[in-house]
Amino acid sequence: MKLVWSPETASKAYIDTVKICKKFKESDHVELISAMAGGWNPRLIVEAWSSGTDITTTIALGIAAHHLGARYVCIVQNEESKLEYQTAVKDHGCLVPEVVVGEAKDVMSRLPEVEFMVVDGRRKDLYELFRHARLSRRGAVLLWTNGVKKCMARFQWDLVISGNSRLVRSVIMPVGRGLNIAYVKENRGFGKSSYRNFGRWITRVDQKTGEEHVFRG
Repeated sequence: MKLVWSPETASKAYIDTVKICKKFKESDHVELISAMAGGWNPRLIVEAWSSGTDITTTIALGIAAHHLGARYVCIVQNEESKLEYQTAVKDHGCLVPEVVVGEAKDVMSRLPEVEFMVVDGRRKDLYELFRHARLSRRGAVLLWTNGVKKCMARFQWDLVISGNSRLVRSVIMPVGRGLNIAYVKENRGFGKSSYRNFGRWITRVDQKTGEEHVFRG
């Protein structure tokens, strides 16, 4: 089994997100996130939210999770952030996901089979969250938002993806404050040592399109 794209669910999630998020400025990126989450049909959606950030991504993922019947979990930094987050979500009448508090390694160890994950780029534990994510054998879509463009261009997904998975494609999209997206699949037939034998990953960013090209050296 692998993640299979469903245009019907993607369309439903997108349309509902447009209706609800049209009052927010620069909502085009969350509409895309909702469509992607709905289209890839994940069974577990994970968001890592940063205090002081709006909850448009939560709205988008909540809509997708509702259409899919998927489990939706949000990770926050501490109990104060948890209260801030839950209050903001309830004020907007959104679906309140499961909210967990803790260090990246501990939290991600309790969330197996992650298939869709969105991390706010303002979190200091960005790398740790992705590095410790236990990805599904069906594959996974990983995104980070609100990142500084220069940091996004330098970011290398191979540094946070384990030897049990392999990067199929990554792209930086100039929507909202920027989206860095990676599609990851199970690394079948290769253990960690075999994975290293293929050499290091090399990334090149097209300065005109912002697209990141990844290949083995």
